[in-house]
Amino acid sequence: MKVKVYNLEGKETGEMNLSDAIFGVKSNPTVVHGVFTAQTNNQREPWADTKSKGEVRGGGKKPWPQKGTGRARHGSIRSPIWKGGGVTFGPLSIRNYKTKINKKTKRLALKMCLSDRAKNSALVVLEDFNFAEPKTKLFVNFLKVLPVKAKSFLLLTPGKNDTVLRMTKNLKSVKTVRAEDLSVMDLLSKSTVLISRAGVETVEKVFNK
Repeated sequence: MKVKVYNLEGKETGEMNLSDAIFGVKSNPTVVHGVFTAQTNNQREPWADTKSKGEVRGGGKKPWPQKGTGRARHGSIRSPIWKGGGVTFGPLSIRNYKTKINKKTKRLALKMCLSDRAKNSALVVLEDFNFAEPKTKLFVNFLKVLPVKAKSFLLLTPGKNDTVLRMTKNLKSVKTVRAEDLSVMDLLSKSTVLISRAGVETVEKVFNK
């Protein structure tokens, strides 16, 4: 697959061949959904925690005699049916949401997402990200001259790029990720992918296994 390459001024400078093994994979929504769900589960933290009637403080004394009062029988004021009592089958912080993802399946879903972006012209390849200054204003102006108009962007850099990180950290519509750390969640979180020539080579090298 061939794609056009642009410079930071939004002008076409040439073409680049994309590997069909990475950017030409047929999409399967079921596989992508399964990997996305597993990755979101693995990020989930079990914060909610409740106490049963045996863990709530107090309630050791029987509230009133078993018989003779005309009221219902109760053994503790910490019963789940009492206000301030324990919780029945409530959430616990010991719950484990971790979901196993097969390495091959995760990599396949990633390739499907990249292929979908390339097929739908939502993948923009640039010469590089060598901006003159690390200023957010320059990056905003750069987005305006791009051949693709979108509301959100995923920026893939080969390795850590402090300059680009500094320019994009205050832009909610832009997320910067190292190409070698790319995930399905990252690709699905933004509509358009911006990547340099070196970034494409890194992706093909890391995920073409």
